[in-house]
Amino acid sequence: MELWDAYDENFNLIEGVTLTRGEKIKDGIFHLVCDIIVRHTDGDYLIMQRDERKHYGGMWEATAGGSAFAGESPLQCAARELLEETGIRADTLTEVGRVVDIECHSAYVEYLCVTDCDKNAVKLQDGETSDFRWVDKNTLLNMKNDELITERMELFIDELKD
Repeated sequence: MELWDAYDENFNLIEGVTLTRGEKIKDGIFHLVCDIIVRHTDGDYLIMQRDERKHYGGMWEATAGGSAFAGESPLQCAARELLEETGIRADTLTEVGRVVDIECHSAYVEYLCVTDCDKNAVKLQDGETSDFRWVDKNTLLNMKNDELITERMELFIDELKD
């Protein structure tokens, strides 16, 4: 059973309220989700293909990420998710934005990881992703909506904005 802390729409922790993954969340309450876009020091971005068994299976996404466990800060969640889904250890994660999705009861904290890691050393998480590529900014921006599902980061990364 996965437990989450509850937050309000302003990203304030709601004391004494614990959420359980899979259970209905009341209106006005949100669970914390962290997304991390990875940019190599050479300017390329990491994209990963979702496992076929997952929602949006086979599509590409430009972030690693997931829900924060109860008691986990946004930064702790981001570092854990990045390591689990890519094998990349981030010395520095820079928060680049926050978004609340009322319908999904999710409060997203968005991060940028700039790394000089070995591009061939990415380790995919079984059941999460099936492939990865490093792409330049133009390739990322020109991916079609039917192949790339993570567009939210374009709001926060200056070089990806229109």
